[in-house]
This record gives sequence, structure tokens and C-alpha cells, in this order.
Amino acid sequence: MSDVIKHPNAQDFDQLIESNGVVLVDFWATWCGPCKMLAPVIEQLANQYDGKAAVAKVDVDEQSALAQRFGIQSIPTVIVFKNGNEVSREIGFKPAATYSGLLDSLL
Repeated sequence: MSDVIKHPNAQDFDQLIESNGVVLVDFWATWCGPCKMLAPVIEQLANQYDGKAAVAKVDVDEQSALAQRFGIQSIPTVIVFKNGNEVSREIGFKPAATYSGLLDSLL
């Protein structure tokens, strides 16, 4: 797994989304098939946008408070934040171009 990807917990999540201009957060779980399909896409995005946008993964089983806070009902759910505010939400597996288009429009 990439060392560029952040793995925030409930205590440091707010600091992550507020101290980085644009943050893409993948809400996932180890048992989720589509999440496993999305993992290499998230890794690619983390490397592609390193220094421009932060990329994070939140395991909904380990960080259930965060999943509840953001109303995560289906995974994978990818939320993009700008300046601490949610600006986009994609549910289910999507191709890399979907996320890079979102990120490019915000940078």
C-alpha cells in the first residue's frame, strides 16, 4: 500500500480535511469486493495527485464513528472535500477518470 495514502482516525480526520485544500476519502472495508477493485485506482490517484491533493482511506469497520458521521450506507463511497467541506460523493466502483475529473475541476 502506498505511503502517500493517509489513514485518518476520528481524532485526526477534521485536521486532515481542513489542513489540505482538496482531499479525496475512500470509505471501504476489507470484506468488500468492489472496494478491493477500487484499491488500485485509489493508489494511482494518491501517486498522481501527490503534492496537489490528499488521498485517504477510512476502513468503516475500524472507524465506525466516521462512517456514521458521513452517513455511509454503501461502500465503497468516495467523498471529495475542499477546504473542509464535502463537495462531491461517488458511491460504488467508478473508473479512475471519474475521480481525476473531479479532482482536476477542484484544483
